[in-house]
Amino acid sequence: MSRQSVITPEGLEKLKEEIEQLSTVKRREVAERIKEAREFGDISEATVIDEKDLGTDEVKFGSIVHVKDQKTGDSQKFQIVGSTEADPLEHRLSNESPIGKALIGHKRNDVVTVEVPRGPRKKLKITKIESA
Repeated sequence: MSRQSVITPEGLEKLKEEIEQLSTVKRREVAERIKEAREFGDISEATVIDEKDLGTDEVKFGSIVHVKDQKTGDSQKFQIVGSTEADPLEHRLSNESPIGKALIGHKRNDVVTVEVPRGPRKKLKITKIESA
């Protein structure tokens, strides 16, 4: 049994505009992003990290890191991910970000000094390292 959709003339016009936007402007944006990605190397060269091989002895790409700010006493938890997966609101930091870069290679109880773009440097103590 087919279901028929009903739409107002304004709704139809809005959908047509969206299709036009997606097929022109967005298409060019995606093409440009693909071109930029290719300039960094073949897109198929991405390496997938096996999370069960991460271990918890030191911070690595993919690790979940618990840190405590030595000045404020605030505790936070981050996962170190690639730049395409980074989402600070979800506590997923790029391995290329100032904090991500500073944490990689350090062990539990290390105090890491992080140069941040704005404000004084942060001193973060690594309190726990988990595998994802």
